Amino acid sequence: MARKAGRPPEETLSLWKGEQALLKTLVVDRDMEAWQRDPAFSGLQRVGGVDVSFVKGDSVSACASLVVLSYPEPEVMYEDCRMVSLTDPYVSGFLVFREVPFLVDVVQWLRQKEPHLMPQVLSVDGNGVLHHRGFGVACHLGVLTDLSSIGVAKKLLQVDGLENNALHKEKIRLLKAGGDSFPLMGGSGTILGMALKSHDHSTKPLCVSVGHKMSLEAAVCLTHGCCKFRILEALHQADIHSPDYIRRTLGVQGAPALPERSKKAQRPKLCPQGVSKEPTDLEIIH
Repeated sequence: MARKAGRPPEETLSLWKGEQALLKTLVVDRDMEAWQRDPAFSGLQRVGGVDVSFVKGDSVSACASLVVLSYPEPEVMYEDCRMVSLTDPYVSGFLVFREVPFLVDVVQWLRQKEPHLMPQVLSVDGNGVLHHRGFGVACHLGVLTDLSSIGVAKKLLQVDGLENNALHKEKIRLLKAGGDSFPLMGGSGTILGMALKSHDHSTKPLCVSVGHKMSLEAAVCLTHGCCKFRILEALHQADIHSPDYIRRTLGVQGAPALPERSKKAQRPKLCPQGVSKEPTDLEIIH
């Protein structure tokens, strides 16, 4: 039977809006580190990606994951996956209150236990300042963790007059090579992000926006440089690891749905007895 979290009362939504407005004042939209101002990003060594995955039909049980890759050669340095229970429902514009507390937890766990592996920048599958109130999940996570962060969304969030209309689609068609981009300018005249063709063979651009402590120009350049395929590789790896952990945890009868603490990727993964690495009947959604 599908499990769903109920919609929060209006008083809660008002409190959430207030918290977003307060934290929004702390967002820094310029480069703060020397490596961010270097065209080759010299000094950047670790790029993180976070993801939350669900089992289809269950909007409460989820897996929060953090993966840290080396830079410029993307090798997995660290991964952490854990099952969580999402008590708040999905409400458009308030995704952060549903998912970010658990993403903050996985980041803080790494900071406490293995600080030398902390990412210098976090990529987030979602938006930053490209948001209904200019403060999306990438901003929220960046501010709460005090890390540079980038919002990398797969779909255009239609706010401030932005529309996925014929003009927008024509601009996409004119993107010829990986690295080509065009500004996502709202009706207010503000550039909220950039539509980026991340790979030569990609037909759907990414929507890159500032999260925290990084300029839009640097965020776009780094995103392109970190894409082996369509999406940024750190997000791709997080996207792989969390569904795999769900299958291994919930796909075995009697397997405990408990948090799994940090694991170094270099260590071999052992399948529990009787568990195949083949996909199970669980359908994972992101």
